[in-house]
Amino acid sequence: METRGDEEVSGEHHTQPCSATDCSSMIRDNSDEDEDDLLKHSTTLTNKQRGNEISVRPATLDSLSMHQLAAQGEVSQVAARLSKDGSLLSRQDERGFTPLMWAAAFGEKAVVDFLLEKGADPKAIARERESALTLASSGGYVDIVESLLRHGVDINTYDWNGGTPLLYAVRGNHIKCVEALLAKGADMTIESDSGYSPMALAVALGHKKIQKVLEEHILKLYRPPT
Repeated sequence: METRGDEEVSGEHHTQPCSATDCSSMIRDNSDEDEDDLLKHSTTLTNKQRGNEISVRPATLDSLSMHQLAAQGEVSQVAARLSKDGSLLSRQDERGFTPLMWAAAFGEKAVVDFLLEKGADPKAIARERESALTLASSGGYVDIVESLLRHGVDINTYDWNGGTPLLYAVRGNHIKCVEALLAKGADMTIESDSGYSPMALAVALGHKKIQKVLEEHILKLYRPPT
């Protein structure tokens, strides 16, 4: 299984994913208080929580939940579970996360595509208003972002503290995700609850390439037709 973000490529397998409560929890970023004020918790999941230390042995797969299998990228196991119980497709965990959300959060494109093909709801919202699109944008998984956008998700959906997919993509310095979201009409004027717009956030974090992308998009919007 391969996990792909804008900034990194990892060939490691996820092992023993944390409990539903732990994995679904937002992780606080303590590196900068101003940034923490913007989006009080990061939607992304840490490597420690993902368990990227030892490869999972096949014998342990039977003990994993549907959500954990989705996060592991185990398409065949996910398919087998669904064949036995179709209700698992949209089942929410303790925090309201669906298997599709877990797969999106971990960058498991094959599982995302499989679940969407089987009818998983890409517009589902968790208890704190997390969405598959927000999770994928936060992780920098542009291929998943584009797939979800093709399925008609709300591009400007916001979570419990006003964070939109575009804001999370800017925060993570995920240029390709920012470009993909802007190309599909993401609203640059929406601010988080703490008052940061995507441009203000890019400036605050010193993400100069993101600033340039945003500036070029603004110029395009106001450029008179030729």
